[in-house]
Amino acid sequence: MAGCAGPGATVTGAEALPPRTRGVIALVESNCTVCMLCVEECPAWCIHIDSHKDVTPAIQEGGRDRSRNVLDRFAIDYSLCMYCSICVEVCPFDALFWSPEFAYPEGDIRDLTHEKDRLQSWTAAVPPPPALDEGAEEGKELAAAQRAAARAGRARR
Repeated sequence: MAGCAGPGATVTGAEALPPRTRGVIALVESNCTVCMLCVEECPAWCIHIDSHKDVTPAIQEGGRDRSRNVLDRFAIDYSLCMYCSICVEVCPFDALFWSPEFAYPEGDIRDLTHEKDRLQSWTAAVPPPPALDEGAEEGKELAAAQRAAARAGRARR
């Protein structure tokens, strides 16, 4: 087959990849709220997340304490991953993206579990989203954010 790499071969440079190639999953840790949707929806059970709750005491007397989930561990076991993209699609906070990096050979199958540090390193290679079609509506979230910013600007005056 022309254009196919043999076992153990690596291709360097994203220009050699066909469009829509799925490489590895990149993690933007600051966007992850530990909602666990990716873990629940993964058919291969290859995503492992550990977290804890961080409680911030109430500022005012009689107020409620605030709690938020803090991500301790995010790992993907690529020996189990089916590259189905369900985790990327289901993430409501844009914490997971496809990166065109795919040459990550390991000598041992146990080394195919990549922790959040390695997953974060692949975010630099994530391509920007495609431009909107000409005449397409602006995203509703963006329009709402712009209206809120305009209201806040008027309130400060």
